[in-house]
Amino acid sequence: MKITKISTFIVPPRWCFLKIETDEGVVGWGEPIVEGRAHSVAAAVDELADYLVGKDPRNIEDHWTILYRGGFYRGGAIHMSALAGIDQALWDIKGKSLGVPVHQLLGGAVRESIRVYSWIGGDRPADTAAAAKNAVARGFTAVKMNGTEELQFIDSYDKVELTLANVQAVREAVGPNIGIGVDFHGRVHKPMAKVLIKELEPYKLMFIEEPVLSENSEALKEIAHLTSTPIALGERLYSRWDFKRILSEGYVDIIQPDVSHAGGITETRKIAAMAEAYDVALALHCPLGPIALASCLQVDAGSYNAFIQEQSLGIHYNESNDLLDYVKDKNVFAYEDGYVKIPQGPGLGIEINEEYVKQRAEVGHRWRNPIWRHKDGSFAEW
Repeated sequence: MKITKISTFIVPPRWCFLKIETDEGVVGWGEPIVEGRAHSVAAAVDELADYLVGKDPRNIEDHWTILYRGGFYRGGAIHMSALAGIDQALWDIKGKSLGVPVHQLLGGAVRESIRVYSWIGGDRPADTAAAAKNAVARGFTAVKMNGTEELQFIDSYDKVELTLANVQAVREAVGPNIGIGVDFHGRVHKPMAKVLIKELEPYKLMFIEEPVLSENSEALKEIAHLTSTPIALGERLYSRWDFKRILSEGYVDIIQPDVSHAGGITETRKIAAMAEAYDVALALHCPLGPIALASCLQVDAGSYNAFIQEQSLGIHYNESNDLLDYVKDKNVFAYEDGYVKIPQGPGLGIEINEEYVKQRAEVGHRWRNPIWRHKDGSFAEW
């Protein structure tokens, strides 16, 4: 079997899909994306394709090694996301060619389904209590919300009070047994993170996500001792080498690599195993499309330390298209009682509606992160 062609499709709302074709007619799909940099990732895929065309797609570990180590400059968001989408598609091809789901090729499943959570609210937390009640009514047993709006390095206490009021409203709306994740989204600098994380303790949160930016991880040494709430981090880390320090220093309880950012199934599987050795839980990041979610679920299936999965159905970013629009079988992600079943079809376990992908690729997108500013005019982390 030989790779004959690699194509990318920029599709709404903010995604990039990848298709690898072979001379035996077996096709694989991947989702290489950095939100807000879709065209940059597609260009990186095109560059990496020079090596792959003509190769046997089934030699995944060797291809990953060459595509990572074969360039003098390596790693980072664009490179690792391009590699991630390619890697997903290669696993999809291998599973399809053998007639088994990817997780069977990774040693088999340790679970049949995994708990999922629903995003509530938007970029600025508001009306989250009503959204939380709606999510619980739809069967979810866990939700995640943005914790704050803009915060200066040192800010006024009314911003803290607003965060506490929003979280308290959600807790009161859903009761004591629904998991609540609060995402600081890297918006909070260390001085205010120390205040917020201590004040949020009474609400018995499922986790606090990105209490500080990943590049400021040394701040976790101070923050971790202020709370019993699990700390989650990792969507902006892209390889096992990025996670090495985070895990060895022991200040994170949950890691959140993204299978479309962190080198694909091959690399994320290794990161998950590293985390298990440190008794750290896995909650894969995935506010993305159906190929990314299917890839996450194949990793979740065989990762003992996976405990919950992010998914984008109904998320506030999905205005023009949603998670299920691009798959032929709308029931392939079988949600029930707050869980989703691991797809059992060959490869990634989903069938992409290629005609619809091509149709929406004609529309495309140029999604960009919002740019926020503080009252004084200086840049604010989004």
